[in-house]
Amino acid sequence: MGIIYDPASRQFHLFNQEISYVFRIMENEQLEHLYYGKRITPYQDLSYLSERGHRDMQVCPIKGNPYFSLEHIRQEYPAFGTGDMRYPGYEIEAEDGNRTVRFVYQSHEIYSGKKPITGLPSTYVESPEEAQSIEITLWEPDRKLEMKLFYTVYECLPVIARHVEFTNLGEQSATLETAMSLTLDMPDKDYEMMELVGTWGRERHIRKRKLEVGVQSIHSLRGHSSHQYNPFLALLRPNATETSGEVIGVSLIYSGDFLAQAEVDNFDVTRITIGIHPQEFRWKMSPGETFATPEAVLVYSDAGCNQMSQAFHQLYQKRLVRGVWRDQVRPILINNWEATYFDFHEEKLLQIARKAKEIGIELFVLDDGWFGKRNDSRSSLGDWYPNLEKLPQGIVGISEKIHAMGMKFGLWFEPEMVNENSDLYRAHPDWVLGDYTKSLGAGRDQYVLDFSRKEVVDYLYQKMYEILSSAKIDYIKWDCNRSFSDVFSNAKSPEEQGKVRHQFILGVYDLYERLREAFPEILFESCASGGARFDPGMLYYAPQAWVSDDTDAVERIKIQYGTSMVYPVSSMGSHVSKVPNEQVFRNTSLHTRAAVAYFGTFGYELDLTQLESSELEEMKRQIVLMKEKRNLFQYGKFYRLRDPFEGDKNTAAWMAVSEDQTEAIVAYYRIMQPIEWRYERLPLLGLKTEACYCIEEWERDADQEQDGIRSGSELEQIGLILSDWASGKKAIARELQGDYMARLFFLKEVSERK
Repeated sequence: MGIIYDPASRQFHLFNQEISYVFRIMENEQLEHLYYGKRITPYQDLSYLSERGHRDMQVCPIKGNPYFSLEHIRQEYPAFGTGDMRYPGYEIEAEDGNRTVRFVYQSHEIYSGKKPITGLPSTYVESPEEAQSIEITLWEPDRKLEMKLFYTVYECLPVIARHVEFTNLGEQSATLETAMSLTLDMPDKDYEMMELVGTWGRERHIRKRKLEVGVQSIHSLRGHSSHQYNPFLALLRPNATETSGEVIGVSLIYSGDFLAQAEVDNFDVTRITIGIHPQEFRWKMSPGETFATPEAVLVYSDAGCNQMSQAFHQLYQKRLVRGVWRDQVRPILINNWEATYFDFHEEKLLQIARKAKEIGIELFVLDDGWFGKRNDSRSSLGDWYPNLEKLPQGIVGISEKIHAMGMKFGLWFEPEMVNENSDLYRAHPDWVLGDYTKSLGAGRDQYVLDFSRKEVVDYLYQKMYEILSSAKIDYIKWDCNRSFSDVFSNAKSPEEQGKVRHQFILGVYDLYERLREAFPEILFESCASGGARFDPGMLYYAPQAWVSDDTDAVERIKIQYGTSMVYPVSSMGSHVSKVPNEQVFRNTSLHTRAAVAYFGTFGYELDLTQLESSELEEMKRQIVLMKEKRNLFQYGKFYRLRDPFEGDKNTAAWMAVSEDQTEAIVAYYRIMQPIEWRYERLPLLGLKTEACYCIEEWERDADQEQDGIRSGSELEQIGLILSDWASGKKAIARELQGDYMARLFFLKEVSERK
């Protein structure tokens, strides 16, 4: 690992054992991108990649040099208006309205370790030896503006982390109108662009499209990263698969409005851009002020999508998530929402909790409806005091009773929202986001509080602090159930309105950070009407997130598969819910629901008092298994084996492998039962090829012959034999055949083959 600067070629080379990232200072003192990809010789001069040619109609900023046009040069962080007609990395308007800025190289600093970004989530290091960083300082002399480009290369991961900071060192204001976190110019367009797309209830489905000339983009202008798109894109070579081929992944550590795009010019050069969406963004910098962009993460893989995903998983799991819960397995929980909705009283909750304790559940979570006069979604958001009609001794009383049973206690909040029918709104109607003197758009009968205002964040902190400090609370589910509309701050001047959307997210981060510091032992789970804010920015504050409000096991296969493209299993909130499923009305077995939910934090959303004794006994067995294997489920190296978005689309499979490769869990899912089907094999990944593994299938009939012992090389080259009743073979347990089938296999290394 290292960062090398060669004064002769004026070239910077960032590298480790897997990747190289190279750029140089050009003759006009701006920066030119030369190479990003598989590691090459660190000391090689790559200036020959600085290709120049004459193009008709091009603009040349260097007089007398007809071959120097920024429009046809691959740049590090380009501006608009100095010859480059493509979408820029940044746009700045001076106080006189002039938008032509020319930043030139001034200096650089190379150092071990990595600095945090003030007020923003970012990846980190625990020792300086883990990474090297470089700050490139550029200068705009006419307006006395400073720009710093930050790069970090990690020692053991194929990762480059980047962000930008602007500082106004002049005596006049300057306004940022675009401030992207990263641009990357690649020499060709021979890629497919992969995105994670969807909507409420089917978040983060995988979509691929071939790059063509023009702009291909995804974005959110909803105030959060959104159900519709995720702040991530990847470029895949046409031959790339899960296990082979070149892949470049780009992820933004941010939770608000974003833009991610690939622009292909008429000479097939591809420019990747990601950062805060410039629409509705306008940040006036006063003299002396600094603005920092969110951090973007680049991952390179020459071994397909699995390798890219595993790099994101390792980085986000170990160097983005923080605190006491970073490395801990998650408690198995019961959430009362689907059991009671708003209609509950303390004794009903305690009845569910007693049953939960009997079967081994560790955490009871009280969801929406415990506060104010909240009996439906139309009232009381913002009134964060307990409803004593439902909870006679308040949160203090029920939390103590749950703890007395030997369980932990969790609580639901939605701090960013307010109902019109609430004490808070009646006292402070101007605290909503939007002109409260006019008719406002509402979603779920609620408005968004203006978190760009410090007094609003301070008020919410105080109310939440009072609850959390007075009761025994171990877990917080932090919800956010609507998108932005009518974005206007009643406390800001006209010139400050362009800051509101970003300041809102900074306010959310500030509230999270203050609560984390005050209550470091609490496990936070973020939620946004399901998966509308499942992004890296949230993971910095809450180590897990609710994947989707759609808890149907069949739908969750695709959702969790797509989510795994970027996010580790330990971050995925996954529960076994009731049937018929509330979202799609599908009936799936308790076995299948658990087999999907195991690959996540794991919990239940059921009225345990209404279940048959046989169901409770099955849940007991599930909980015993989860407690035994949850470290492997949540922290094992994750491999996707069969894609539910491609091929026959009727099957999916994945597996988790322990760090020492001595254990593995394989999951295979089949949606609909075929007839007279092919013989089925499932090749595995990530095992020791020379080792022998004992294979046991979960909940198969006792008289069914065992799979026995197979070598790692057999399991990788031949695979598990999955042929069953559909292929004319002997029937197996009822839960392991028919529609909505799930099978789990446990592999453990043994000393020799018997």
